[in-house]
Amino acid sequence: MNKNTKNNYAFIDSQNLNLGINKLNWKLDFKKFRIYLKEKYKVSQAFLFIGFIPENQDLYSSLQKDGYILIFKPVLFNNERQPKGNVDADLVLQAMIEFDNFDQAIIVSSDGNFYCLVKYLYEKGKLSRVISPDVKNCSKLLKKTAKEKIVFMDNLRNKLEYIAKEKSTA
Repeated sequence: MNKNTKNNYAFIDSQNLNLGINKLNWKLDFKKFRIYLKEKYKVSQAFLFIGFIPENQDLYSSLQKDGYILIFKPVLFNNERQPKGNVDADLVLQAMIEFDNFDQAIIVSSDGNFYCLVKYLYEKGKLSRVISPDVKNCSKLLKKTAKEKIVFMDNLRNKLEYIAKEKSTA
């Protein structure tokens, strides 16, 4: 990689991203999002932290085809049979493992649990952006820690919304 090329990595909390976008009443096109990260933030590696459910293999294959590196977390189910796979520690650990391999990091989440990672990256000059799905549901702690480096996805619907293709009846 030449000196003028940025080598930025994204660390994406997929559950937080998905739920945040759903609260805005639209669906994220992950393929468009990967292209957006590459073009806007020069992201060469995009780590997507996601709970593993065997029935979702087609989704995982599609995400990998779109250029994501999937980091799986075992999923547990609560009493209401809702899946729960907390990826926070995995995301922080992966960011630290990769620390010397990237120029800057993009953290995609609204979760205040990432404030210590964001603070550390900010202080070391290695935080490009925190991308939060939704300004209203973003942790105040995360906003305060990321300072001027936080951006929100509220206004990206026209660029990143998933539009289902019409099935032909031929």
